[in-house]
Amino acid sequence: MFTLAFTRRYSMSHRLLSLYNGPCGVPHGHNEHVTVRLQARHPEPLDGEANLVTPFHAAKKRWHAWIDERVDHALQLSDRDPLLTYFREQEPAQLDRILVTPGDPSTEALAACFMAKVNAFLLDQGGDLRCVEVTIEETPTNTVTFDGDPELVLPAGRFPDPPWWRRPDGSINDL
Repeated sequence: MFTLAFTRRYSMSHRLLSLYNGPCGVPHGHNEHVTVRLQARHPEPLDGEANLVTPFHAAKKRWHAWIDERVDHALQLSDRDPLLTYFREQEPAQLDRILVTPGDPSTEALAACFMAKVNAFLLDQGGDLRCVEVTIEETPTNTVTFDGDPELVLPAGRFPDPPWWRRPDGSINDL
């Protein structure tokens, strides 16, 4: 089976509340790379002419636009972070630049959210492709790969149904 893989770089900042006493407990940033791997839902033989699963530009256009326009330079926070109250009250114009995860915005949580989001985009585009793996390189020495069902690993119950990561829109939060 053929796998199409696309990598995108983005800058981000976050903090992990569960590590409040460590260096990740304060807002800090990374330049990350995310790679998504896509496969055809119903693989077919090459046609002998174009010989493509699908054109690269069609498969990656929406995903890359979302990373570039919404995720790049976003502040990633837990849905329980008190900074959300600050931004709601003091800087509401910045709320659309805050990516909110269920619990700490760890690379693991982000990989699961990203897989759900890219699959929502692909399903909305006809469902011919599906994301089978997301890899996020947080630093040159720390990488997380996710290849399961995001619904089985993401905490449930604190977000609207469907949460932002399951909707095929540009959202990065439910604020």
